[in-house]
Amino acid sequence: MIEAELKAYVGEPELIGRRLDARAPARVEVYRDTYYDRPDGSLDRADQELRLRTVHGAHGTRTLLTYKGAAVDTESGSKPEYETEVADAAAAHAILRSLGHVERIAFEKRCRNHAFEAYGRRMLATLVRVPELDGTYLEVETLVDEADVSAALIDIRAVLAELGIAADALTSDTYTDAVRARRGG
Repeated sequence: MIEAELKAYVGEPELIGRRLDARAPARVEVYRDTYYDRPDGSLDRADQELRLRTVHGAHGTRTLLTYKGAAVDTESGSKPEYETEVADAAAAHAILRSLGHVERIAFEKRCRNHAFEAYGRRMLATLVRVPELDGTYLEVETLVDEADVSAALIDIRAVLAELGIAADALTSDTYTDAVRARRGG
């Protein structure tokens, strides 16, 4: 499946939060993301991601191992995504390191997730704060077959417009690049 996704800067996060609350209740979670790469950086150069995410929320903690392939849509950065839950975060980190992967970057995301139906699709809208970065972001995504990416992005743009997010607020900047730049490297 492809994660069709658009991300935008949010000027009024409280207002957008209220509009999202009207669609679906919020699930507040803190993500601790660690991105791995091969020592030569070849995953990053190939626009691929290997991430271990530990999610802390009201209903406990879970850890997800995710691989994202190269973008199939350059404007949005939408990528194929494969994800599975792992039982032991420490063991998963050890396995990745033992296989020769190195930690590329790790950081925290504070998220308010809203899952809802729109335009016949299951959507997830997430207000995101990364403590190391200025501002708040909104991600809206849905999982689709590759042939449906363009249509899904049209639907996502419609949801963003309904929430009051202007097209010029969209960004393809990644959190990993922004955090790396903030840290000076």
